[in-house]
Amino acid sequence: MERPGGQTLDYASFLAGMRLFSALRISVLIAAVGLCVQGQNTPGKDAQSEAKGLPPRAAPADYQAQGQAATVTVAAEFKGHAVPTPQGPLSTEDYVVVEIGLFGSPGARLKLSSDDFSLRINGKKAPLASQPYGLVAGSVKDPEWEPPVPVETKSKTSVGAGGRGQQGESSGPPAPVQIPIGVRRAMAQRVQKAALPEGDRTLPQAGLIFFPYRGKTQSIHSVELIYAGPEGKVTLTLQP
Repeated sequence: MERPGGQTLDYASFLAGMRLFSALRISVLIAAVGLCVQGQNTPGKDAQSEAKGLPPRAAPADYQAQGQAATVTVAAEFKGHAVPTPQGPLSTEDYVVVEIGLFGSPGARLKLSSDDFSLRINGKKAPLASQPYGLVAGSVKDPEWEPPVPVETKSKTSVGAGGRGQQGESSGPPAPVQIPIGVRRAMAQRVQKAALPEGDRTLPQAGLIFFPYRGKTQSIHSVELIYAGPEGKVTLTLQP
């Protein structure tokens, strides 16, 4: 076989080139099919985002305080450092928690965002901005979780002058308790599921909102929750 220009093409080289071309063609076809299948099997954004929130109470009056913002009723209850979840209570020393309930007419929808809420404690001029649940999850504790009991080791002690143990006693502070990763992950998931849902939602909706505050709840004398969202603005006076 001759190439243009009179050069002779070896037949074996010609076959090798054809096989390489076929292999490349098949590879491209397989990749295209793979992308198509992947696109069909990939769940949508709504399917990927796990539903969060707490079950709304029967009526706004079941919360500590209620207020009207246009056609939406905002209800709330101050929880202090407690983090109520359907699986049981958690706690956090770094944040305070407000349980929110939003109600409207049947079928009403509202774009929800924790950024629409702020909290004024003890009449401070600048209210506290809400924080994402992801930041809170790392600080929560489970009052029902108990660390495993360490294996006791026998120690020999002798009493010397002044009645002090001379051997086998530990004079340092106890080692800090390390919470297993699996336990922390489970607590973080509980916080995530209890947080107020985000985005366009059908009312009623309910969930938790978090605000940074490390002080003791006994020092809180007044609490005001401020809502400034799509339906307007309303301020609720909560019980500390």
